[in-house]
Amino acid sequence: MNKWTKEKAWEWYNSRPWIRGCNYMSADCANRIDQWQELGFEERFETTERELKLMRELGFNSVRLILEYVVWEKEHDSFLERFERYIALCDKYGISCTIVLANDCMPPKTELWKMPDVGIQHYDWGYHGGRRHSQHGGHNCPAPHYYFDDEKYRDSYFKMVEEIVTLYKDDKRILMWDLFNEPGNSNRENITMPYLTRMFEVVRAINPIQPLTVGAWWFDVNNDFKTSKLNQYALENSDIITYHCYNTYVEHVKLIKYLKGFDRPIINTEWLARCTGNTVFENFPLFYLENIGCYNWGFVAGKYQTYEPYEAHWQWFKDDPHAPIDFTKWFHDLYRPSHKPYDPHETELISTLCRLADEEFYGSR
Repeated sequence: MNKWTKEKAWEWYNSRPWIRGCNYMSADCANRIDQWQELGFEERFETTERELKLMRELGFNSVRLILEYVVWEKEHDSFLERFERYIALCDKYGISCTIVLANDCMPPKTELWKMPDVGIQHYDWGYHGGRRHSQHGGHNCPAPHYYFDDEKYRDSYFKMVEEIVTLYKDDKRILMWDLFNEPGNSNRENITMPYLTRMFEVVRAINPIQPLTVGAWWFDVNNDFKTSKLNQYALENSDIITYHCYNTYVEHVKLIKYLKGFDRPIINTEWLARCTGNTVFENFPLFYLENIGCYNWGFVAGKYQTYEPYEAHWQWFKDDPHAPIDFTKWFHDLYRPSHKPYDPHETELISTLCRLADEEFYGSR
């Protein structure tokens, strides 16, 4: 299978309502192992259904879900059953799924570093992502990847990718295959390219009906949006252009203008950083007016604590008390644990624009 033509990409994109949603795990998950493992799954599945109802009421129609290899490895058959139940539950509420197959957001190797495993998942209160030592605290050297850097796991990881994509290659409940989250992050720029190219080769060979994409996530906003070789490779080989942006409104507008140069549909797969000026009030109307799909990070605040600032933000403020960070605002997430909105003015705006988008789409049919 070759990369989609621009015509095919636009036909796919224009055949569906405006794509909007969030990067999702239920509020009672400490991490993605909790999201997918057998231990406690039934209780979390009930939470997921309540939150998907809330999501549909808001007007969202898609979620971005990141897989967790260790659950596939340790609980293979039951994991596949749970994955199917998850996809079916999303579909029940009219919510499609973008599936992320790999991830380069890796924690630094401190004295507390250890391989992930199923079972009870530890989390630290008061830290973004629920971990005191996380990928968001900065890296002095390349972080080790849990799986790709070890030959013992690498081929098995690609076997997981091949199996899941093959099972769902003709399934319309899957919106896109997002092959690799932020390749090159965690100081891994010079390490990841062979894994990224292999990912494209493996999934292209399966020939799924869904588009393939890898989100570009790093741009030099002060230098004509020059980017890394990995990001450029992702942009040039994706069927649909996806990207991450936690920057200010003006920087975001400039970035969108740059990405339009690829003449393909555009979807933002990560945004919302209130504490650094990336807000619902500016970005959601921008996505609507530009017809750009969007997935903010987070939905209901919970154990994963992505409403907290990055540890790097605390260090930035320590080094520079004038750093442009508003610590009075949540970073991510739209709803409180009570399911009341973090800011009802945000959710009212989101609901209004989602309704307008659907009226325009279905009214033109």
